[in-house]
Amino acid sequence: VSRVLKYCNDRNIRVVPRGSGTSLSGGALPLEDAVLLVMSRFNRILEIDFPNRIVVAQPGVTNLGITTAVEQEGFYYAPDPSSQIACSIGGNVAENSGGVHCLKYGLTANNVLGIEMVLMNGEVVRLGGKHLDAEGYDLLGVMTGSEGLLGVVTEVTVRILKKPETARALLIGFPTSEQGGQCVADIIGAGIIPGGMEMMDRPAIHAAEDFVRVGYPLDVEALLIVELDGPAVEVDHLIGLVEAIAYRNGSTTCRISQSEQERLSFWAGRKAAFPAVGRISPDYYCMDGTIPRKELPRVLHGMRELSEKYGLGVANVFHAGDGNLHPLILYDANVPGALDKAESFGADILRLCVKVGGVLTGEHGVGVEKRDLMPEMFNQIDLDQQMRVKCAFDPNHLLNPGKVFPQLRRCAELGRMHVHRGETAFPDIPRF
Repeated sequence: VSRVLKYCNDRNIRVVPRGSGTSLSGGALPLEDAVLLVMSRFNRILEIDFPNRIVVAQPGVTNLGITTAVEQEGFYYAPDPSSQIACSIGGNVAENSGGVHCLKYGLTANNVLGIEMVLMNGEVVRLGGKHLDAEGYDLLGVMTGSEGLLGVVTEVTVRILKKPETARALLIGFPTSEQGGQCVADIIGAGIIPGGMEMMDRPAIHAAEDFVRVGYPLDVEALLIVELDGPAVEVDHLIGLVEAIAYRNGSTTCRISQSEQERLSFWAGRKAAFPAVGRISPDYYCMDGTIPRKELPRVLHGMRELSEKYGLGVANVFHAGDGNLHPLILYDANVPGALDKAESFGADILRLCVKVGGVLTGEHGVGVEKRDLMPEMFNQIDLDQQMRVKCAFDPNHLLNPGKVFPQLRRCAELGRMHVHRGETAFPDIPRF
C-alpha cells in the first residue's frame, strides 16, 4: 500500500480506497482517471488478546468476522451495522459505522483503540495503540469517519466486550409514530440506556412481517424494539420501568421476550427490514440523518408532509435511541422523473434534520450523496477549516477526490446548481 500511494503521489495520480463497497453514500465510487485501491484481500486477524480484550485485524476483515472469531470465548464486537456480514472493519473506520446497539456501546469511534495507516506520500504512521489512552493529539478521532480522504487504513485494533449475562427485548406497539417517538425520549429521559432501541412505522412493519413472519402486530402505526441487557435482576427491574413508560405514552401492545429464541425473532424483522421493503417497491432510496431525540415526533410528522408533497411513499426504519433516521423513500425508477423526485425528497428530509438541530449523516457518511448539502449545515469558514485538515494529510488532494466537500463545476454552473426555481443555490460559495 505504501509503495502504491508513493508511486501515485509522485506522479500526481488520484487514488480511491475501497473496502467491501457497501457504502450507501457513494464514498467508495471509483473515478475514471484514478487508481482503485481495493483492500478486501487484507482479510486476516493478526492478534486476539482476551486478557486485554482486544483484536488486531487487517482492514478487509468483515465486521461480523471479528465477533465470529471471539464468540466461543464469550466475547463480541459491539458495533453491528445491518451490513455486518459483508462490510469491512476498514470501511467501518472510514464511515464511523454504528448499528442497532450503538446507543449503549457506541459507534466505531468508541470501540477502536488504534490504527496503522498510510499517508498519500507513502509514509506509514500509527495512531492510538492497544489501550484506551494514548499520548498526543487525538488524531485517531480525526481519522475515524474521514471517509478515505486523509489516509488508507492498513490495520485496526478494536476492543471486544464480554457478552452480557442477560438480554431481553420488548416489542411495543403504538397508535401513532409520534407516540412512539415520545416514548423513546421518555425512556432516555428516565436515565435508562437500552442495549438497543429501534423503531419501524406501518409500511416497514408490514413489509418485515410479510418477509420473515415473526409475529409483529399489524394493527399499530409504530413498533418499538427495546433491548435491555446486564445482570438478570437489573434487567427485570428495567423491563418494568420501560413497560410503564410505554403505557403512559399510549402503547396498545407490549410483548416481552421469554427466551433467547424469541428475543432473536424480535430482531429478525428489524434486521431484514431493508430487503423486506425492497419487496413492496420497485426501488427505494435510503437516507441517513440524525436528530435530537426530543425532535422525533416533529420530524416524523414533517416526513409525512413531505411524502404528501412529493407523492412518494416512505417507510421508516431507524435507530430511535440515538435519533439516527433511515427513511426509505419508495419510488419506481422506470417512471420518468421519479428518481429526481426521490432525491429531492431525501434532500428535504436532511434539511429538516439540520433545521431541528441535527446533522446530515449518522453513519452512512457524506460521500457524493450529501456533498452538495454540506453548506446547509456548514458555512464557508467551517468548510475552509475542514479543508485545511484535508490539506495537512493530503496537500495535493489525490485521496478519494470529489467526496465530502461541495464542488461547483462548469456543468453545475450551467445547470441546477446555478439557478434553480429562480434562486441561486448556496450563494456564499465562490463561482467560476
